[in-house]
Amino acid sequence: MKRWLSLGLLLLLFVPGCSSDKINVEDLTLGLMLGMDLDQDNHMVYYLSSPVFNKEAKKKNEEFGRKAETFRQSMTGFDAMTTGVTIRGKVQVMLVGKRVLQHPDWFRLFDVVYRDAKYSVNARVVAVDGPVAEVINFYPLDKPRLPLHLTRLIDTANRRSITVKTTLQEMHRQMYEKGITPSISEVKMGKAVEVKGTAVLNELGKYAELLGLQESTLLLILQDRAKEVNLSVRIPGEDERGPIRRSAITFRVKSAKVKIKTKHVQDKFQFDINIQLPIALSERLFPFDVRKKGDKLQKAIEEQVKRQFEQMIGGFQKHQIDPIGLGLYARAYEYQAYKKVQDHWGEAFAKADVKLSVKTEITDMGPVK
Repeated sequence: MKRWLSLGLLLLLFVPGCSSDKINVEDLTLGLMLGMDLDQDNHMVYYLSSPVFNKEAKKKNEEFGRKAETFRQSMTGFDAMTTGVTIRGKVQVMLVGKRVLQHPDWFRLFDVVYRDAKYSVNARVVAVDGPVAEVINFYPLDKPRLPLHLTRLIDTANRRSITVKTTLQEMHRQMYEKGITPSISEVKMGKAVEVKGTAVLNELGKYAELLGLQESTLLLILQDRAKEVNLSVRIPGEDERGPIRRSAITFRVKSAKVKIKTKHVQDKFQFDINIQLPIALSERLFPFDVRKKGDKLQKAIEEQVKRQFEQMIGGFQKHQIDPIGLGLYARAYEYQAYKKVQDHWGEAFAKADVKLSVKTEITDMGPVK
């Protein structure tokens, strides 16, 4: 055995290398961030952001914009503008303008991403409230290269449960899975790029509404994808005079537990959602004896959190969307009834009865009384 192994290693020494096919990193255009948007004349514009490895270059990033009908055509245009060979397999972020998302057929433009194996399907899909060009051309001096900064920004926001993290692969699943509607992160350009929350889309991919940071947290709890959870509510009846909101209380949820029961009665789906939230108080701006009246405070928190959950779910039903994925429960437990409405699940969910209960337990008050 050792004799044959030695012979194999010896033969490898004489195998010619592929040095003639080697490409230096300076000769590559690594597309780390792509974008798509509509201009004022409703023409599609595609964007590419790539790092610059040339020592003589003062700017460490280069950006390109190109009018084209499809992504693939835009890549041909980028090849005509860049000095390096364009590489598409390292894309970290895919930016989509809000004006594009307002058209139901926009997802078809991603066809080349899934059809061409050279593309990476791990890129984060991000909605942009405003011109995509403003984000692409943003050059932060105190942060890493913009594609890396945006990647970390979305990942950190998701870890803190204030937005979702939807990759191209997950986006494909949500678009073609009939029991759930898509949800993606949304950012806006101000003095810097800021995460605004989560954009929820209908079954065709059309923009429905924006969930703020706390609403995004509530959505992730219902999806059973929440990680670090911090919630704030206002307790009615507390003093609200002056600019300081004394009724505010903030708490950390240690480990949320969600149980969902599904029924189909009288041509309607019924969902009973039970949420248990063991909480640790982080901030309380009003005087309250938690040791003696803890049950009263828990009840007040439960009512306010429940109201926020119900308002969010009511908005989903109004727009006939289901980013929670309750359709998956309907398919699993009431398949025959679900099968009849699976092609228009949004309409069926809008008519469903959703009953929600929230149970909190204060397990930690902090080191002060």
